Amino acid sequence: MYWANFLHIYQPPTQKPYWIKRVSEESYWKIFRLFLENPRAKITMNISGILFELFEKNGQNDIIEMIKKLFDQGRLEVTGSAKYHPLLPFLPKQEIIRQIKLNEETLCHYLGKNFRPNGFFPPEMGFFPELSPILEELGYKWIIVDELSFPKQAAKQQYNRIYQASNAKDFSIFFRERKMSWVILSGQIGTGKLLLQSLGDRLKKNEYLITAMDGETFGHHRPGLEMLLFEIYNSNKIKNVKISELLDLFPQREEIEPQASTWALMEKDLEKKKPFARWQDDDNEIHKAQWELTKLAIDSVEKYESNSPEYQKARRSLDKALHSDQYWWASARPWWSIEMIELGAKELYESIISCPEMPEEIKEKAKKLYHKIVFTAFDWQRAGIIEKLSRSEDEEIRQRTDESLPRLPKKEVEKMVNRLKKEMKLVANRQEYERAAQVRDRIKELKKYSSEEKLEPSSEGNKEFNLNK
Repeated sequence: MYWANFLHIYQPPTQKPYWIKRVSEESYWKIFRLFLENPRAKITMNISGILFELFEKNGQNDIIEMIKKLFDQGRLEVTGSAKYHPLLPFLPKQEIIRQIKLNEETLCHYLGKNFRPNGFFPPEMGFFPELSPILEELGYKWIIVDELSFPKQAAKQQYNRIYQASNAKDFSIFFRERKMSWVILSGQIGTGKLLLQSLGDRLKKNEYLITAMDGETFGHHRPGLEMLLFEIYNSNKIKNVKISELLDLFPQREEIEPQASTWALMEKDLEKKKPFARWQDDDNEIHKAQWELTKLAIDSVEKYESNSPEYQKARRSLDKALHSDQYWWASARPWWSIEMIELGAKELYESIISCPEMPEEIKEKAKKLYHKIVFTAFDWQRAGIIEKLSRSEDEEIRQRTDESLPRLPKKEVEKMVNRLKKEMKLVANRQEYERAAQVRDRIKELKKYSSEEKLEPSSEGNKEFNLNK
């Protein structure tokens, strides 16, 4: 069996220096150091162009150097993407292409002028069928998407062949396996030995496994989880490859018509034909106003294009303002942040008013939309709407996940806990008490997975991930 692991790392263009430094120390630095220390390990990653710039701006040049070293060694494959992490299904074609080319220019600056990516990661894994021919025109060979993009009407997905989009001549589609990705990132299986055991007879088959996760999960969101990756990498029971290598390893091809999805998609949203509900929901008044303002900004800035320095500044402002975070945090499913909502709306509004020769009526319309977004967000929060929406969504997630949390051998749990206790002591000695509390909570969580402990509800995973089946 071949294992191709994919990690996505990203921070929004407005991220504060404190968080760049913190996530770098807790996650990015550890991940890349461990890759350099494990010469057998290979990885395919999306490292967004804006994150490279934030690394440099915030004094994280050692991370850039580690990335470049791994890349030059041929053990790190970097995909293309959209520079500022916009949700591509809702952008016009010219904006999609612009974001992709901006990202390529930035990656060439940091990885070398001859850098040319084969693969593509759409932000939020937000795929729609019309994206495939656009990427093929730009020279890409493949895209990674969630397995819910696999068409239901097709025969069961096989992992001994490569699938190709029916609307692109020679363009491949790789599907992230939700089950194993969730099992790893949720921490439900905390050692490489147990994870490999869960694959059973599949390990002996000539097929591939693709996992895909946010890189920040390892070390930042879940202290100590970065060690799990390298227990898997160090195993001789599974062959580690980069995604592009699968194209040669599996010559059989099959044409399909993939459907729209994201990696945060829930099946209930797919049934309602709302694959992007966390970013664009017609029942969400804030979303509707956000996208109206987004469209106004794109149309207006494009219409009044010029070569003036003022216009170029407004254009760059719009590029950054298209990031997907603002819509995600307005979903209340269950994630919510008035700060992110306001900041995103303000960026879009300012890209309009800073554009030279922009008519006053357009500026006034943008201002009203900005106010509508912010005031509606405050009204929802005061009226208890957010609490109701968040609780409903969070309870549903819990119901889907808790019944089948895997029961881990006590010996394996103790191994993980002892490792984390050492880390907790280390960070406490450095007076990083907030971090020590995070590690403490992770230890408490792991103990719930012991086969000798009564399992309590958790918000991670899915009941279909019962590894005993």
